[in-house]
Amino acid sequence: MYNKNLFAAIFILTIIGFTACEKSEDLLDDTEDAEEIVLVDDCGDHDDAEDYIWDSSEEIQIILNGSTITVNGSGATADGSTVTITSAGIYNLTGSLSDGQVIVNTDDDDIVRLILNGVDLNCSTNAPIYVLSAEKAMIVLADNTDNYVSDGTSYIFENTEDDEPNAAIFSKSDLTIYGNGTVTVEGNYNDGIASKDGLIITSGIINVNSVDDGIRGKDYLIVKDGSITVEAAGVGLKSDNGDDVSMGYITIETGEINITTGGEAIEAEKDVEITLGEIVLSSGGKGIDGTISVIIDGGNFTINSVDDAIHSNGFITINDGSFVISSDDDAIHADYDLVINDGDINIANSYEGIESAEGDITINGGEIHLVSSDDGLNLAANGTHYLYINGGYIVIDAEADCFDSNGSMEISGGTVFVSSSGVRGGTIVDCDSYTVDGGFMVGLSASSQHTANPSTSSDQYSLVIDFSSSQQEGTLIHIQDSDGVDILTYEPTKEYEAFIFSSSDFVSGSTYDVYLGGSSTGTAIDGLYIDGTYTAGSKYASFTISSMVTTIN
Repeated sequence: MYNKNLFAAIFILTIIGFTACEKSEDLLDDTEDAEEIVLVDDCGDHDDAEDYIWDSSEEIQIILNGSTITVNGSGATADGSTVTITSAGIYNLTGSLSDGQVIVNTDDDDIVRLILNGVDLNCSTNAPIYVLSAEKAMIVLADNTDNYVSDGTSYIFENTEDDEPNAAIFSKSDLTIYGNGTVTVEGNYNDGIASKDGLIITSGIINVNSVDDGIRGKDYLIVKDGSITVEAAGVGLKSDNGDDVSMGYITIETGEINITTGGEAIEAEKDVEITLGEIVLSSGGKGIDGTISVIIDGGNFTINSVDDAIHSNGFITINDGSFVISSDDDAIHADYDLVINDGDINIANSYEGIESAEGDITINGGEIHLVSSDDGLNLAANGTHYLYINGGYIVIDAEADCFDSNGSMEISGGTVFVSSSGVRGGTIVDCDSYTVDGGFMVGLSASSQHTANPSTSSDQYSLVIDFSSSQQEGTLIHIQDSDGVDILTYEPTKEYEAFIFSSSDFVSGSTYDVYLGGSSTGTAIDGLYIDGTYTAGSKYASFTISSMVTTIN
């Protein structure tokens, strides 16, 4: 849930200079208000290259024997089915534990490494792996091993007021998971894997099934690589430190991630930043949710969500990536500025496709195919906000407005094909005013009512036709100049009554003919025929360009 007090506090802390982290340069470049937001970027983490280097001859063997444990070496003590590690070091665990615990409780200023070397750990009343105290801890998944960790449905605490540990693998210290083995975690009490500090996943195959959250790093959750599968009733990947403005972020550098959840799939109290990865999300809530920002630099995404697929109460920037999105709500929603610089975005289903509640939408590039049951691109706030289309390739199939800007819109480049079925008075463009200064635009609507025409202050010529009757889907619209040179041959996939076309091919003083129907031997891509020969249908009208906007009624 959006915390207005938190957001206000972040504004104030930034203004007075108490920021703990560097701001993201990408977002600063793309949003005029970004100087007021703390972005968790380059904050540092507990990772150290030396953590991954050790002398195997120094490993201490811990052998799990069902209900008993044997320790071959110093630094750990076994008591029945519980082993407590009290010194930093390297501990190699083998065997199975039917109902017991591995506890780490050390004050040493060095790392504790737990090597899971084919183990099956079970505890019916507490966390099977519990890092109570350590400088930092690492769980190493030994090469080519299968490891299992599971807890019970209820925990017994020494103090009845305690509420932790609350995960099958639980750490109060910074935790890293690394290796080329597999771990399967069953979180039957609450979470699967949780750290109250930072959590880094460097590699390995990690499978989590939990009754609440799957994998949680309170301060931060960083995925450097690996294969992660989560099935959770709550949140899949989570970072939820709301007290420290420098914490509460999720970073995914690469990896294979498959998440199925009842709540959000990926949720950060502050920021989500994704560089690469093969990411498949199916969520009963939001797909990706960063309260302050979501920044995506690449990766392949398949998102199926009940709530917004990609959401931020702050800002969203998409620099690259391939997306297949189906959402019962918005596909991409930011409360403030939303910027798309590149990427292949396929929105197969959405309520509103791309929306900003209180900011600007800027599309500089990329390829976007969008289907929405309401508006395609929507600026919800009244006022001075803008919808900017500077480039890219955009195809919108909307039931309501294709473009809905309660402020203004500027089209200066790109290729745009949009159509509205006219539901709820839906139009091609619904906004106070807009200019077309470049690019190539074809817009159709089943309703001619309320469609806004381009401004006469535009720099590129546009044609607007309000047909006297509805034209059937598939009826070609063809425009050619007085020499018979094709300007447009387009095949609508819906009934249409309103038509807007803008192209740099229009020349002042030139005369053009409009035909309806007919056929073409060319190939239609998103309705536009490329090459081929047009066989004329019925001539509808002729017009001569004498102003920036030519209207035929």
